[in-house]
Amino acid sequence: MNDQDKIDGRIAFSLLTLRIGVAIVFMMWTLDKLLNPEHAAGIFERYYLTPGLGASLMIGVGIVQMVLVLSFLSGFFRTWTYGLITILHTVSTISCYKQYMNPWEKPNLLFFAAFPMLAACISLWLLRELDTWTVDSWWGSKKGMVATENEPQPIN
Repeated sequence: MNDQDKIDGRIAFSLLTLRIGVAIVFMMWTLDKLLNPEHAAGIFERYYLTPGLGASLMIGVGIVQMVLVLSFLSGFFRTWTYGLITILHTVSTISCYKQYMNPWEKPNLLFFAAFPMLAACISLWLLRELDTWTVDSWWGSKKGMVATENEPQPIN
């Protein structure tokens, strides 16, 4: 194994761990929508200013979000899933602006954990082509192709 292979392996492993970490948080938020939809509706009302969302709607949102999170976790359609996760987390981070203005009131200090997670989301999206321990990469290698940003390229 040459030095470049070692570096590529470290990058792939690092991106995998970032992806797993982000997916764990999103999975918990998704499970909240599915298992405790009233709580999730309350979160939406408080932070996203969307009152009156019922349990049925939260479960529907949870199902769609579960598909997205599992796709993201597996590295499927990286450009789209990493991008959507980044957008969703950006909205989530911005919507908590009141908590950032008063960090010493409990539990507001915990909200600051959103920033390193947002950095991880942005990094994953920017480095998605280097994230090779994914379904996209596996699928491309099975077809004798290397997945790139726009379309697969033949392996030489």
